[in-house]
Amino acid sequence: MSKFGTSLLVPSVQDLAKQLNTQVLEQYLHPNQDPIAVSNIISLQQVPLIDLSKLLSEDELEVEKLHHACKEWGFFQLINHGVNHSIVENVKIGVHEFLSLPTEEKKKFWRTSDDIEGFGQLFVVSENQKLEWADFVRMLEP
Repeated sequence: MSKFGTSLLVPSVQDLAKQLNTQVLEQYLHPNQDPIAVSNIISLQQVPLIDLSKLLSEDELEVEKLHHACKEWGFFQLINHGVNHSIVENVKIGVHEFLSLPTEEKKKFWRTSDDIEGFGQLFVVSENQKLEWADFVRMLEP
């Protein structure tokens, strides 16, 4: 059993997308959010860039940028992190190859209800919970 608690299992978003004609399931619709307006805003803005070297030197402006990125976007692109470029590229290739696998192959790595490691949605605690239109692969260090 995971020390993080349990999570309900839900279908893969890739599989749901293949089954849908034009209507998104209610569980994935977020109230008070106009999808057209959101997509137009996002397409005009750039994903926030956070410079780790500046964060480590306690640059106040970079700390504010990180706060804004987490609060307003929920994610950011990290630069100057020191990870070798070839490692980053190999991870991208591996993720792309994994997500391109047939569903039956990906199911071998499906997250279980009592663990957060694996493939699938994270932290689904209610049948009525609003979900993200994304699949996740989560791995923890041993």
